[in-house]
Amino acid sequence: MKTIAVASENPVKIDAVRLGFERMFPGETFNTMGVGVHSGVSDQPMTDQAALKGATTRAKNAQNAAPGANYWVGIEGGCDTLDGDLVAFAWVVVLSSAQRGSARTAQFRLPQDVQELVEGGLELGDADDQVFGRTNSKQKSGAVGLLTSDVVTRTTLYEQAVILALIPFKNPAFYAA
Repeated sequence: MKTIAVASENPVKIDAVRLGFERMFPGETFNTMGVGVHSGVSDQPMTDQAALKGATTRAKNAQNAAPGANYWVGIEGGCDTLDGDLVAFAWVVVLSSAQRGSARTAQFRLPQDVQELVEGGLELGDADDQVFGRTNSKQKSGAVGLLTSDVVTRTTLYEQAVILALIPFKNPAFYAA
């Protein structure tokens, strides 16, 4: 059994990592655990680069917090402005002692009411809760789930990026560590 330290205690992120690893490595068994670590960026990263930095820092901090794990995974959601619209996405960074992988989720446009609240300083999850009348949506289906009626949830959005970040682990001969 291999241990994965996910740099978050959010069940959505932990589930997405577990599902992504299980799909990429169906013959292996994983113990997935969450570790609360800092991202080194603001609570709501507002650029693509800040979100990537947050995911990378989370993965490295998980490595320090759980040195006995086999893999360390950081996920950091972010927003950025594209043609005047605020879009949301997340970065996933996976580390092992021998390899590194990263991938970004698809992005989607946020409604104007949510955009105004986020640009005013609220975290996306808090803005979603306010606009959609929900509670703790970031530990449920997230903005993407609210906007797609759960056709795509935060878990499934992150799971795909976890799978893509694992490509170098699945094909190490093609990727230098």
